[in-house]
Amino acid sequence: MLQDALAQAGYPRHLLVACSGGPDSFALAAVAAYFARRGHVDGHPVTVGAVVVDHQLQEGSALVAAETARVLQELGLAPVEIRTVTVATAGTGPEAAAREARHAALEAAAANQGADAILLGHTLDDQAEQVLLGLARGSGTRSLAGMRPARGKLLRPFLGLRRADTEDICAVEELDPWHDPTNSDPAFARSRTRVEVLPHLEEKLGPGVAESLARTAAILQLDADYLEDVAESTFTSLVERNGRELSLPEDALRTLAPAIRFRVIAKAAADVGGQQPSYQRLLAAEALLRRQGSAGPVELPGGVSVYRLSLAQLAQPSGSGEDAADAARPDAGTPVPRGGARCGKLVFRPQKPPAK
Repeated sequence: MLQDALAQAGYPRHLLVACSGGPDSFALAAVAAYFARRGHVDGHPVTVGAVVVDHQLQEGSALVAAETARVLQELGLAPVEIRTVTVATAGTGPEAAAREARHAALEAAAANQGADAILLGHTLDDQAEQVLLGLARGSGTRSLAGMRPARGKLLRPFLGLRRADTEDICAVEELDPWHDPTNSDPAFARSRTRVEVLPHLEEKLGPGVAESLARTAAILQLDADYLEDVAESTFTSLVERNGRELSLPEDALRTLAPAIRFRVIAKAAADVGGQQPSYQRLLAAEALLRRQGSAGPVELPGGVSVYRLSLAQLAQPSGSGEDAADAARPDAGTPVPRGGARCGKLVFRPQKPPAK
C-alpha cells in the first residue's frame, strides 16, 4: 500500500512520518522504515524522517512523545523531531483545534526537513467513522467523501487497512504502542462512534459495514471532484469583481443545476474571505434569487453579506457599483424597487477589513 501510494505521488524523495506513538502510526513508521533501510522505492531513492506532535492535552504527554521519538530512531528514521503545540481553548471545538495545531506543526516540520510528502496513519476504520459522523451532521457530498488518500503533501496509504491489521504489524515488529485515552472517551463524538456506534452496526447489520462505508467515501470522492471542477469553472466564468466585493449574474445562476448553483454561491462567499456556509445559510442566500426587487442582506459566516441588486437598481445612473449596493440595503433609508425586475445580480461583500 505504501509503495503504491508513493508511486502515485511521483516517488517523493524525502518522507515525513507523522507518528503519535499509537498502533496505526507506529505500523506506518515500521513499514516506511523498511524502505528507508533499502534506500529506495522501485529504484527511486528515498529517505524517511519523522515528527511527533505533543499536544500537551494529557498528563505525561512529553514522556510519551520522547519515548515515541526514541523508538522511531531505533527503527532507523532520521531526522526525528518533537513538535510541542498549544491547542486553542476558544473558538472551534477541541478536536478541530487539536487538528489545526497538529497540521501546522506537520507543515513546519516538513519545511524544516525538506520533506516532499507527509505520511498519515489513518485506516479504513477511521474512514468509516468519518462517514458516519458526516451522516450524523447532515453533511453534503464533500464531507461524506471522507479523507482523501492524497491531498497536497498529505498521503494516507493505510486507508484500505483495518485497525486490527496495524496492531498485528506492531506485534510482528515487537512495538509497544501507546493508546490515547481520548480514543475511548465518550465525551467525544468520534470516540463514541468508534467504541459504540460502529461495533453496534457490525453486530446488527453483519460484518462488512466499515468496508461499505469506506467504499461509499471512495465513490463519493469521484462525484465530489467532478462537481467541484464544474463549480470552479462556472464560478470563474461568471464572477464580476468590484474592489473587495464581487457579484454573480442572477439570470445565469438560475439556469444552473442546484448542485452547481449552491457550490458557486459558496465559492463566492469564500472568495471574499468567508467560511463554508451551512446548508441553511446557503438556502437563505439562494432564496434571494426568487425575490422581487433588491433584497437582503443575508449574513454568511466569516463576515460576508450577500444581497440581490435588481435590474432596476442596477440601471440607476447615480454612483458607483458600491454606492448602488449601499442604496439597495434595507437599512440604507432609500426606497427599494419592488416590481418589474427580471434579472440582476447577487452581490457578496466582506464586512470586515482585509488582514494586514
